[in-house]
Amino acid sequence: MIIEGNQKELDAMKEFHKGNRQEGLRLQEEFAAQFREEYKDKDHCPCQKACRYHGNCKECVAIHRAHQEHVPNCMRPILNKKIRLLSELTEHSIANEIEPPKEVLRKEFQKEFQ
Repeated sequence: MIIEGNQKELDAMKEFHKGNRQEGLRLQEEFAAQFREEYKDKDHCPCQKACRYHGNCKECVAIHRAHQEHVPNCMRPILNKKIRLLSELTEHSIANEIEPPKEVLRKEFQKEFQ
């Protein structure tokens, strides 16, 4: 099951935007039911960062809501896609002003340094 960009959820949002709330909710519940079944026993979290809250979205989001300093790692690609569109307005010159943080990744995403 693909979560990011899931077609059923994209279709649900189209229905919501058209004002068809009932169909949007129906499609959304189909997505949620499929998600619950598919991921009841496996990892769904795309975050590569080493974190004790990995896969525990409820606590992770609560922590980020509480400190309000940044967003959960799993939300970064969504926001970066939107920010990239805005960045085009200045020929992405902001990239020259930004240095990404050094983050500790989970073992399966760490690269071996030789």
